[in-house]
Amino acid sequence: MFNVPPAVLATVAVLVLVHALRMLILTQIQDGRSLDAEFLLTFAFIPARYDPHLVVSLPGGFGAELWTFFTYAFLHADLLHIGLNVAWLIPFGSALERRFGSWRYASFMLVVAAAGAFTHLATHPGAMVPMIGASAAISGAMAAALRFVFQQGAPLGLWRLDGNNAAYRLPASPLMATLRNPRFLIFLGTWIGVNALFGLGTLSMGQEAGQEVAWQAHIGGFIAGLLLFNAFDPVTPQQPGFDRRRSN
Repeated sequence: MFNVPPAVLATVAVLVLVHALRMLILTQIQDGRSLDAEFLLTFAFIPARYDPHLVVSLPGGFGAELWTFFTYAFLHADLLHIGLNVAWLIPFGSALERRFGSWRYASFMLVVAAAGAFTHLATHPGAMVPMIGASAAISGAMAAALRFVFQQGAPLGLWRLDGNNAAYRLPASPLMATLRNPRFLIFLGTWIGVNALFGLGTLSMGQEAGQEVAWQAHIGGFIAGLLLFNAFDPVTPQQPGFDRRRSN
């Protein structure tokens, strides 16, 4: 938490800069149109963009059909929205970056963001309301981190390995073993419960239209993070030379 990797700090900086751009610069009205609304329609994820029967023209054209699977994650509704996402990104993103390295971390975050967008598209076909926010990508990072942080000797294990990075170099438990870990199950149950409350409307991120929580995208990102972890993990089960001594 107090030694955040540069790649995670860069992620936070980009999220903050994009939000500052929208709030401080794109507030003007030009030719009767809000620059921020135009920016939102160009870079947010809008399921209606993929509806062949759509009669409204959305900015960005074919390019936006591709880049919005990723760019929506850099947009946020307000300071509360971005603040909550940053608060979750720092611990889980840091754990993931320390294990993956900067480039694998960045690539993984983009892939799970796209998985969240695909899930939202599948559950909201034709919807015109834009989806924004890094929550799906952070859910993926959370799921990936849970693949290794709870095992013995790992960052949240009962016993830590000596050295600053050794805890992040332990081979991860197999997926089925992770799914049987009691602490993982408690965390998962709590996380699903919170998302269920969002889905039932018990909790919300705001009262304005369009500020409903896209909980299906969260779940899509989370599942993608669990399943795709091994594809990005540089630590192999056969990697030798681990010091398993318990630290004092």
